[in-house]
Amino acid sequence: MSATGTAAPTAPAGPRETAPEQASRREAAEQPPPRARETAPEQASYREAARQLLRDRLLDAVRDLLERRPWAQITMADVAGAAGVSRQTLYNELGSREQLTQAFVIREGTRYVDAVERAIAANRQDPSGALAAALEVFLTAAADDPLIGMLRRDDGTGGLLPLLTTQSGPVLDWASDRLAEAMLTGWPQVSRDDASLLAAAIVRLAISYVTVPAGRPRQAAQDAVRLLGPFIERAVAPAGA
Repeated sequence: MSATGTAAPTAPAGPRETAPEQASRREAAEQPPPRARETAPEQASYREAARQLLRDRLLDAVRDLLERRPWAQITMADVAGAAGVSRQTLYNELGSREQLTQAFVIREGTRYVDAVERAIAANRQDPSGALAAALEVFLTAAADDPLIGMLRRDDGTGGLLPLLTTQSGPVLDWASDRLAEAMLTGWPQVSRDDASLLAAAIVRLAISYVTVPAGRPRQAAQDAVRLLGPFIERAVAPAGA
């Protein structure tokens, strides 16, 4: 009311919102704030993680299939189906059947090499003892692995044995490089040539013991390192000693 008793004028009301306009306004109010745009490194990291998950899924499928039948009886379509992806996805990620096989053997071998590296790191003060412990760890784990047991029973028709024999080059190179790096980390005074030579010899001995076991793992490891002992001691000796 004004001082004169008359009602004050009111502003004219705007047009009323229609039901669709009200719904649109409520929906806009409920939307979360926009996410900050990912940086290029974040995007690359996400892609790499997603790719690793896919590779693990494919290689897990290979191992699951191998628990039921030999590799020679497993097709690329079988692997793709077990992993729940298309064959094209499998080929895009891991390449040919031979490349898939190598990737699988190296992935399985990583568990062994990781254990070997830990054994070396735990025994750095005793180089010969460290390598004996590393070889024993490897042989013990292999003895308990059903996949290794299947390889031992392979008469040449299973499909995987050549990767440890006639087609073993890539796997041997990979394992030897990993072992040589572990030696150089544990004993920096060792020359790279000596580390590479010793690593290659130990890897080849290890694979021969795995495919054709020779007694208990501990005894086999001690025998191998006793044979290599003089070279090991010379390689790790301080310069000028």
